[in-house]
Amino acid sequence: QVQLVESGGGSVQSGGSLRLSCTASGNRYSNYFMAWFRQAPGKEREGVASIDSGGSTSYADSVKGRFTISQDNAKNTLYLQMNSLKPEDTAMYYCAFGPGHYRSGLYVIPENYFDTWGQGTQVTVSS
Repeated sequence: QVQLVESGGGSVQSGGSLRLSCTASGNRYSNYFMAWFRQAPGKEREGVASIDSGGSTSYADSVKGRFTISQDNAKNTLYLQMNSLKPEDTAMYYCAFGPGHYRSGLYVIPENYFDTWGQGTQVTVSS
């Protein structure tokens, strides 16, 4: 069974940067897709960025040009580099894993396709 552990969250000032990491253990799938989601207090969880089983990436419009999703298969780790952070980026960030093939196209892979979630890491951006 896949387990996910996020790290790298913290508190930064507006304009700052953070890099989130998500380490996957127990992954025996040769094909899979992963993503980052976030949830701010009082708001629904939203997709931030995803990387599909072919390695293609997709981003929410609100983070395009500022965030970069990447993965290191040798380390079983997913990353989210976040630059030019804004107060509206403040949220709990979650890593998600989905087994099998998925080609995402233009949009972040919807959350209902993922079956494993991490515990989350808090990102707080102050103005």
